[in-house]
Amino acid sequence: MLLLACALKYASETPVMDSGLKDDDSGDHDQNEENNTQKDSEKEKNDREKPQSTTKRKAVVPGPAEHPLQYNYTFWYSRRTPGRPTSSQSYEQNIKQIGTFASVEQFWRFYSHMVRPGDLTGHSDFHLFKEGIKPMWEDDANKNGGKWIIRLRKGLASRCWENLILAMLGEQFMVGEEICGAVVSVRFQEDIISIWNKTASDQATTARIRDTLRRVLNLPPNTIMEYKTHTDSIKDNSSFRNTKITL
Repeated sequence: MLLLACALKYASETPVMDSGLKDDDSGDHDQNEENNTQKDSEKEKNDREKPQSTTKRKAVVPGPAEHPLQYNYTFWYSRRTPGRPTSSQSYEQNIKQIGTFASVEQFWRFYSHMVRPGDLTGHSDFHLFKEGIKPMWEDDANKNGGKWIIRLRKGLASRCWENLILAMLGEQFMVGEEICGAVVSVRFQEDIISIWNKTASDQATTARIRDTLRRVLNLPPNTIMEYKTHTDSIKDNSSFRNTKITL
């Protein structure tokens, strides 16, 4: 039932816009600019005066008659200047949360308004991770894990990314709670997709993820696949260098 639901796109209203989402500017901003500025200033002042302990994020749950996912997921977006050294602190400040969803319908509300990876420019990444897991090597859920990496020629990222995240949301990898999330990385010469798992030392699980990845992306038998532990990434401060290659 879930896989069938994942194949359907649902009409919906536009979610709150953020980095990585399509621009839906109506052009009517000038009319009440002064009033809006004053209201925004008052709101910011009130927000600063509120005790932080009273601010609680509302839990995301499926709506009535919606198709619930097994896990809640969060979309993230990041962009940085290539060649500039990145510390874990600056990286964490650079990743922007787009939104969290708990059902198939909520996923499509976000996804249908997001820019496709093939239309991104520069050094940009979309991340889709289980709620509560940050797309960082140092996160408790990631620190003992690693990721499978597939390098794509330009023009393939949008299709492969969609196939990958639908397979992940549809629980096609069949490895329990091992999957943490997925990333599509847009670069100048190539695009890269990767899927992160919790336990790099579990060879049987990582092999199953690799084989499922080949199937859901319909990869040719001679496709080079790479694996890198997050421990190694922390050591050399690199996501895609010094990987272990497999065919």
